[in-house]
Amino acid sequence: MKTILVPTDFSDQATYALDLAAGLAQKSNAKVQLLNVVEAPHGSSFSAMGEVSTPNAQDNLYFVQLIEAAKKKFDEMAAEGKYANIKLEGVVEVGHPFEHISRTITEHQVDLVVIGSKGSSGLEEIFVGSNTEKVVRRADCPVLTVKNPVKTSEIKNIAFATNFRGDHSKLVQQLSDLQNLFDATIHMVSVNTPSNFENDRYYKKAMKEFAEQHQLENYTMNVYNDDPEEDGIIYFADDINADMIALGTHGRTGIGRLLSGSIAEDIVNHAKRPVWTFQL
Repeated sequence: MKTILVPTDFSDQATYALDLAAGLAQKSNAKVQLLNVVEAPHGSSFSAMGEVSTPNAQDNLYFVQLIEAAKKKFDEMAAEGKYANIKLEGVVEVGHPFEHISRTITEHQVDLVVIGSKGSSGLEEIFVGSNTEKVVRRADCPVLTVKNPVKTSEIKNIAFATNFRGDHSKLVQQLSDLQNLFDATIHMVSVNTPSNFENDRYYKKAMKEFAEQHQLENYTMNVYNDDPEEDGIIYFADDINADMIALGTHGRTGIGRLLSGSIAEDIVNHAKRPVWTFQL
């Protein structure tokens, strides 16, 4: 792992994400790339030099002040003692947050995104969504979502949810690297639901073959009965006091996402512990 991206709006959750990323950077000697995106007002124009102008002069002044304030916060972070032992770089961009996050992932060959989230519920989930959800759904690299303070030294048990269908080779390689970084135990779990039921014997056989195929080490095999599946994953993690939840996401968008739902996004919204996701 060479580059860790931390999108930030300077909220408490973004600070928790930065602190966790800093701990990971110390373990892996990676660089932490901080990104703050200032959203331009509607009707703004951009010059060839990247300067922004708005129809309203007062709005334009406020907009420039936001950019300067962000740059000042980056300077203050770089001067803080707790980040002195890592390579930390801050960038301020102008435009749409998700677009700049996606571009940064590609241009900087980001290995991991660590992002803060407040979560959402009810109508907010359906109609609004968040930049965090978009990143979870569409990022080309693993995404680690954080809501509360967490130390890398505390992550020793990872609940890994899977149904063992499809190609998981890239996901397991990424997860194994994370497991080695934390020196953690992986607790594989499949959630049985009434509409998609398999007996324990089937799942235990599938888990054993999965572990052997991907040469997993230091793991347990578990079957959990609940409905819906996302509740089962969260409750299983609660029951074993997992420090992190890990799972794959299919990255569906548009009407496909509305029809099929997104287990990964639901868990990111509702789980209290960190959630690691990777697009299958």
